Amino acid sequence: MSVLSHAAARWLSANYDELVGWRRHIHAHPELGRQEFATTQFVAERLAEAGLNPKVLPGGTGLTCDFGPEEGPRIALRADMDALPMADRTGTSFASTVPNVAHACGHDAHTAVLLGTAMALASVPELPVGVRLLFQAAEELMPGGAIDAINAGVLNGVTRIFALHCDPRLAVGRVATKPGPITSAADSIEITLHSPGGHTSRPHLTGDLVFGLGTLITGLPAVLSRRIDPRHDTVMVWGAVNAGVAANAIPQIGTLAGTIRTASRDTWLTLESIVEETVTALLAPLNIAHSLNYRRGVPPVVNEEVSTRILTHAIEAIGSDVLADTHQSGGGEDFSWYLEEVPGAMGRLGVWSGVGPQLDLHQPTFDIDERALGIGVRTMVNIIARSAC
Repeated sequence: MSVLSHAAARWLSANYDELVGWRRHIHAHPELGRQEFATTQFVAERLAEAGLNPKVLPGGTGLTCDFGPEEGPRIALRADMDALPMADRTGTSFASTVPNVAHACGHDAHTAVLLGTAMALASVPELPVGVRLLFQAAEELMPGGAIDAINAGVLNGVTRIFALHCDPRLAVGRVATKPGPITSAADSIEITLHSPGGHTSRPHLTGDLVFGLGTLITGLPAVLSRRIDPRHDTVMVWGAVNAGVAANAIPQIGTLAGTIRTASRDTWLTLESIVEETVTALLAPLNIAHSLNYRRGVPPVVNEEVSTRILTHAIEAIGSDVLADTHQSGGGEDFSWYLEEVPGAMGRLGVWSGVGPQLDLHQPTFDIDERALGIGVRTMVNIIARSAC
């Protein structure tokens, strides 16, 4: 066991309850993207108490903290801090105190893990490499707060960057990673249709807007399935449709909203033009005007080979049965923007207790087995140890 691994074990033995308390405090006081002022302050105060020098990012949300050698490699460790606009139905004693805001994606755990990692590393007199802690705002907002952080210079001087994300399908005590793509690109679209409207007895005298919505609902995903290589796992799913109030009146306006996800970065770069072309073609015969708002989200997280090897060794150093297999998911993660700039890797932290249903992310009942916090800290600390090898 390395010096840093020993330090993590000692710190966790003495401070595990405090680590859990941090996570529960953050969970009970969630904040939406670019509103994480109290969370930022909470983290900054803990770091300052440990003798570190946190620097809040422009706008007052998110922060960085450098320590370790000034010369040589600098390894960034990232956690996201924002919550989701949904009710907390966990029923725990530390459930959200903020109406309709909840940490249903595990960012409370991510933040607590990185804070614990900072404390464990700060207890070591000499680190083998420089460390940059990055507590990021607004991961849940497309195209993500990572872009804000990059624009603020958080990657300046960074050699590699690493992150963990809660995985509710993976048992606590396990951590998974893989080289190459581990998440998918995710974009969103909103289409607004306009028609003169009219009586449902005379659809030929107007543009049947509801029929147009139906044409897009079925037609756009179908066309995409024929225009894009099926091996690229591209999926278009609608999440909202709105039009009309009366059964016998063709409405004048209607909207559709949905997401498009793809496992291929190359496909992601072509999606907007294909969608624009297809929507126009599908509506052309129907005398319906439209506007399309295509919002580019995030590219896939593509784990770099050497960084993945470092992360894999960091996981294996915890124990022989900790490393787990994983597959590319359909979810998006703005950690991908960092990997467009510097090499790095993301791992999946098992948070399922092994008992009962595997609650999914973004569900109001989502919660974690808090034993995962210690595994996360040990993994992050081991990354720093392995990055010096």
